[in-house]
Amino acid sequence: MKIRKAIIPVAGYGTRFLPATKAQPKEMLPIVDKPTVQYVVEEIVAAGITDIIFVTRRGNHMLEDHFDSNIDLERQLELAGKKDKLKLVQDINHLANFYYVRQTRDMPYGNGTPLLAAKELIGDEPFVYVFPDDLVDAKVGAVTQLVKAYEKLHSPAAIIGVQEMPEEVLSSYGIVKLKPGAKTIAGATRIEGVVEKPAPGTAPSNLAQFGRFILTPDIIRALEKQPLGKDNELWLTDALMTVAKKKPVYAKTIDGTWYTTGDPFNYLKATIAFGLKHPKVGKEFAEYLHNLHL
Repeated sequence: MKIRKAIIPVAGYGTRFLPATKAQPKEMLPIVDKPTVQYVVEEIVAAGITDIIFVTRRGNHMLEDHFDSNIDLERQLELAGKKDKLKLVQDINHLANFYYVRQTRDMPYGNGTPLLAAKELIGDEPFVYVFPDDLVDAKVGAVTQLVKAYEKLHSPAAIIGVQEMPEEVLSSYGIVKLKPGAKTIAGATRIEGVVEKPAPGTAPSNLAQFGRFILTPDIIRALEKQPLGKDNELWLTDALMTVAKKKPVYAKTIDGTWYTTGDPFNYLKATIAFGLKHPKVGKEFAEYLHNLHL
């Protein structure tokens, strides 16, 4: 079945960025001249996905407004003859069909909860699940790579985007355990499960999962029955392990460079990386950094 829908969870408070996130979602913090979440949306759309579901919370109107029309701004740009800027802002709300659903307070905390909030909009279709904290700099978008792999596999329950990580940081991530003897198809290998933040020296591989998944309603049904896990949270990892015992779940190594923007230090690293590649300011920015003589 063709993948048409994507879920982006944006219900967090971004407390590591306070006070910057006191009045705006962390997903709206800019990377050069676009909010972080727009990079993620553009990656999703490039994979042929038409419907994007944001799982939000109370107070996320700034994000909703960004992907909607701004008649006053468009009128001012038109009167000023700034046709290029006008097209820039009009194109945003035409990227996809956008839907918004609230994650309510009575729901448990955890990265599996947004899937329960959006389940009625998913129906019985496979879908993409993308964490907005993670950006991927790649010639072919990370979501496109996953979709292509999905189309070549025989009805997997899930495909997890992973990247190889150095030994010293594996204890900070969910690490996939590959199924012994499993063949690699379209760059994807069947897994036995995921070990969340393994103790140093105990990781079952060097493949860390990050915020790109193709999932099926099997995962949502597992989450509905899944007891709360570590720190009393509802973990997607736990549901993936439950499903992997009965149906094929794959790990797909993503070609590209992964940047997380979930904390100030890594956000700055991503800003520099994307700034250096920016078509308008990249060259000038590189010269500026070079002249700092750090």
